[in-house]
Amino acid sequence: MNTKKWLNRFQETHGHHPWALITGGSSGMGLEYARQLSGIGCNLLLVSNQELELQKTAEDLKTQNGIQVMTRFQDLATETAADELLAFCQSENLQIDILINNAGMFFFEELSRENEGKALTMLKLHMFTPTRLAILFGEEMKKRGYGYIINMSSMAATLPCPGITIYSATKAYLKSFGKSLYFEMRPYSVGVTTVCPAAIATPLYRLKPSLLQFGVKIGVIGTPQWLVRKALKGMMRKKRVVKPGFMNIYLPPLIAILPKALVAKLWQKYK
Repeated sequence: MNTKKWLNRFQETHGHHPWALITGGSSGMGLEYARQLSGIGCNLLLVSNQELELQKTAEDLKTQNGIQVMTRFQDLATETAADELLAFCQSENLQIDILINNAGMFFFEELSRENEGKALTMLKLHMFTPTRLAILFGEEMKKRGYGYIINMSSMAATLPCPGITIYSATKAYLKSFGKSLYFEMRPYSVGVTTVCPAAIATPLYRLKPSLLQFGVKIGVIGTPQWLVRKALKGMMRKKRVVKPGFMNIYLPPLIAILPKALVAKLWQKYK
């Protein structure tokens, strides 16, 4: 579906430009969602714990695309984050038409007492807050009879590997949650799309820029621009799952057949 046509149809049907709430909207894939949505005329509420980056992104997008951009500097890894965000939107009379649960974190380490704090933060950021946001803002969408929700899962949801124990588990939760929620929201004309990207060239994984560029060049790492285009087209069509890229086809079954002894040896060597 052409994005401009979708926007025109949305405006004709609902009488206003859509507002998109993007968590983690100041960097990585969240920033790319902001760029592409603002590029077709969507207004934005960007939420992040990166205050300076938020303000710069907002000013840049308002200048470039002539749309409305609001920001919310907030830690999303708390039990009250979703409720606080809904209260903020209500106080500003913001109607959220598109919810993009994108905020995330990553670490590659053996699970231990030393990194338990990071693990608990990841559980809240990847599971608790996206669930609450989908419930709270989804309820508003159900009442109106339209809306869109994107949950950013990962190919790691199907790859339970050592070193990413919590990451893959939380992404598996998001995948299962989104795929089930799709059917619950469908009778209310609310689309729920779960995006499961393979490796994407963002700062999330803290790889050297040269390695990211090499991965993109040989086709094993995708660009945020490519992924977000695929995700938004899927959202506009109200697709249940978007899994772009050949790595999503061949890598999970390939890893699944690796002998457990080999996986254990590789982990001992590279941890």
